[in-house]
Amino acid sequence: MFIQTETTPNPATLKFLPGDTVLATGTADFPQAEAAADSPLARRVFAVPGVTGVFLGSDFVTVTKADAAHWDQIKPSILGAIMDHYQSGEPALAQGQAAAAGGHAVTGDGPDAEIVGQIKELLDTRVRPAVAQDGGDITFHGFDRGVVYLHMQGACAGCPSSTLTLKMGIENLLRHYIPEVVEVRPVA
Repeated sequence: MFIQTETTPNPATLKFLPGDTVLATGTADFPQAEAAADSPLARRVFAVPGVTGVFLGSDFVTVTKADAAHWDQIKPSILGAIMDHYQSGEPALAQGQAAAAGGHAVTGDGPDAEIVGQIKELLDTRVRPAVAQDGGDITFHGFDRGVVYLHMQGACAGCPSSTLTLKMGIENLLRHYIPEVVEVRPVA
């Protein structure tokens, strides 16, 4: 197995491409080791000293390191952990654990239902594919009085350019297509 790596806009995060499916549907975000109980893959990666976050996408694993850790020191161990996982035959997520399908658990009923539907469609077709290229994901959390609430995950969480991405990229896109949108705000 040959695992490729790609840098991301976040210098604390690297994208690992195992050349195989990681998750068949959705994504899974593990911002700390305790959250990885249901993911054999994330547990293996968290076992590497210096790893502070793991994000699983369709065909990639994004790993965030501690500030004091250096990629040239921990990258070989992460590659080994990912390879060990694929050789084990275990799933990335334990049976019965569903990956978050883009954070679309928020439903849009009421007077803003049509606007929420348009926002979700634009996020799915225009924003999420671009964000996934950088090793992350974005989830919709709500729409209230012209404000769209979004959550950045994976490489995008804590990225120095995430605020610029939200304000200049996503906010401008949504405002262009949906006049009711006046602002985009991040949620933790």
